[in-house]
Amino acid sequence: MDGVPESHTGWTFVTNHARVLAVIADNRSARIRDIAAHCRLTERAVQKIISDLEQDGYLSHVREGRTNTYRIEPGKVLRHPAEAGLTVASLLSLLVQDEADRSPLPDSRRHSPA
Repeated sequence: MDGVPESHTGWTFVTNHARVLAVIADNRSARIRDIAAHCRLTERAVQKIISDLEQDGYLSHVREGRTNTYRIEPGKVLRHPAEAGLTVASLLSLLVQDEADRSPLPDSRRHSPA
């Protein structure tokens, strides 16, 4: 897939949950298939991550025809005690690319993170 980084083995600085959230922040109507390809995860893994994020109130979605449109809760505080007080918005400010540096996702409609 064009513009998608190669797979990586070993540890990384960013969790899969953060990666999925960043892709959704970049494109609120991204398809699970596209999120999975961008994050180098299976579609099933992305579905599980989205379910986790929704269950804990970080994310919600509205069904519009055959498309889901996601809403991120930017004021929600991160889960780990070491990040006490840091919000989703502060995390996404580090992960979501500047507008000029973005590579388009297929069939994308860009929206703000919130």
